[in-house]
Amino acid sequence: MIATWWAGLTVAMKILWGVTLAASLVFIIQTVLTFIGADVDAAGLDGADIDAPVGDVSDADLGGGGNLYTFRNLINFLLGFGWSVILLEDAIPSTGLRLVVAVAIGVALVALVMWLFRLLGKMQQSGNIDVYKSAIGCEGTCYLTIPAGRSGEGKVQISIGGAVREYNAQTEDGEPISTGTPIKVVDVINGITLLVSRLENTII
Repeated sequence: MIATWWAGLTVAMKILWGVTLAASLVFIIQTVLTFIGADVDAAGLDGADIDAPVGDVSDADLGGGGNLYTFRNLINFLLGFGWSVILLEDAIPSTGLRLVVAVAIGVALVALVMWLFRLLGKMQQSGNIDVYKSAIGCEGTCYLTIPAGRSGEGKVQISIGGAVREYNAQTEDGEPISTGTPIKVVDVINGITLLVSRLENTII
């Protein structure tokens, strides 16, 4: 039955079905990978290299949600366009009108997904900033050596709310802070990096 249906399709509809089904499969894979935290649109798909610091949420982290010309948006457009042409075949007999409507639906789907990703990015950024602000005054240890005088970044591990967290960190100290050195969080730099100082042992 499926073979008979397929044989009855025009070449154009066969191509459309193939592209639409492929786009649907890629869309499902992208969605699953996005929500399990994988790098969906890494270099080679979008040209966006996902290598952001801990706590730094950008459009690249969200699969290029803020950039129009991405692989993800191409898939979204093909998904909306393809299924619209297929499902509206009986409702809109005119091929030209159906194509116009399908293009509009494809563009609308791209715009909707971009808006959702940007909204998600803002929510995650807000949440990360709150976490970083709550880190001020916390004590911990240096995990990766921090260069002196804000000349570079290292990493620290501190405990917030009973959970051990790892963050990027800089120091204003004149000497680098080596791995294993006790530290204290002094401030937050640009919302994604902590400013720390060496924690001196107090002898009573």
